[in-house]
Amino acid sequence: MQSAEFSLENIRKDFPILKRTVRDNKPLVYLDNASTTQKPNQVIDAITDYYRNHNANIHRAVYALAEESTEAYESARDKIANFINVKNRQEIIFVRGTTEAINLVAYAWGRSQINEGDIIVTTEYEHHSNIVPWQLLTQEKRAKLEYIGMNDDGQLILDDLDKYLKTGKVKLVAFSLVSNVLGTITDAEKIIAKCKAAGVPTLIDGAQAVPHMKVDLDTLGCDFFAFSGHKMLAPTGIGVLWVRKSVLQTMNPFHGGGDMIREVHKYETTWNDLPYKFEAGTPNIADVIGFGAAIDYLTKIGMDNVRQHEIELTKYAIEEFAKIPGLKIYGTNDITKRGGVISFNFADVHPHDVAQIIDQEGIALRSGHHCAQVLMERLNVSATSRVSFYIYNTKKDVDALINSLKIVAKVFKL
Repeated sequence: MQSAEFSLENIRKDFPILKRTVRDNKPLVYLDNASTTQKPNQVIDAITDYYRNHNANIHRAVYALAEESTEAYESARDKIANFINVKNRQEIIFVRGTTEAINLVAYAWGRSQINEGDIIVTTEYEHHSNIVPWQLLTQEKRAKLEYIGMNDDGQLILDDLDKYLKTGKVKLVAFSLVSNVLGTITDAEKIIAKCKAAGVPTLIDGAQAVPHMKVDLDTLGCDFFAFSGHKMLAPTGIGVLWVRKSVLQTMNPFHGGGDMIREVHKYETTWNDLPYKFEAGTPNIADVIGFGAAIDYLTKIGMDNVRQHEIELTKYAIEEFAKIPGLKIYGTNDITKRGGVISFNFADVHPHDVAQIIDQEGIALRSGHHCAQVLMERLNVSATSRVSFYIYNTKKDVDALINSLKIVAKVFKL
């Protein structure tokens, strides 16, 4: 049960896009939040206010606008550090999103740490952004990429991790905290404990976790953590990489240019302090400020309320899906072990056909491989349909989806 601060009716009023209609004047039902979330007025207004009243470059001048812009930008860094319980703000690096964050680690850390014969471990349910950078790195270094498998319930088989760690060759274990397809919540504490005992650093893709539940990096104990703003009410093109300072100090810059330098001479350069060493050029100032406004919004609601709302909504959806003959859900039915993501297939109807038919009813649903083709191969399917919830979704949205799936059944005579 949510606390009094969580008012679904009031929350929905903050999102202007939810008032629009689509496809012959059908009310919009947006269920693709794992891809990107909609933006509340508070975030939109923060970005507009920046451009209307404070637009100036940061860290470079002492006039009023520049000082205001810099203060708003750095204030967002503080908000994000508090949100994920990071005590040292120097460990918070702004990037374009989770993908760039992981690539930064692969380049700036991996290319000096990974050698021929070494092993990087990831999992079968990773997003491509936590697979492809490691493929590129291991191919370049003649190292190996190995996978932790999963059972039919979508849970990782950690015996696989034990097997790899026993080789003494593992240099990094990279995994998502929540699967973007199955919704599986990874037992991060257990994985990190195993890796710490073996002296192996860990990287977590938190893109599907930070928007939906409390994440405390101070107690989690990983070495790298990445997430994106646009999956938690903020604009696209902005995200965060957190790196433990002791590790960050050993890393070379990812990009070279302005603001990441202390001094530049003809043949040598010295680097700026952390985190600016990794933030070259003019940053995405307005969207960082928008990110700060998104953090304020979620903080006011309370992440326990966000999580509880999604548990109730996901439980309701799974129960309703179970009443539809021929509909197969992937992942666990244990609601405490999954986030607000449900992937499914409906008889032998292709997910693209499902998505196209229900789109005519105003329902936005994702179909495809969801940037997780390794997982699709494990499930022995080419694609799935995926519904993903957020703070503004309702049981009426689920009911609308169920009714649209009945139309699919009628069209295909199921």
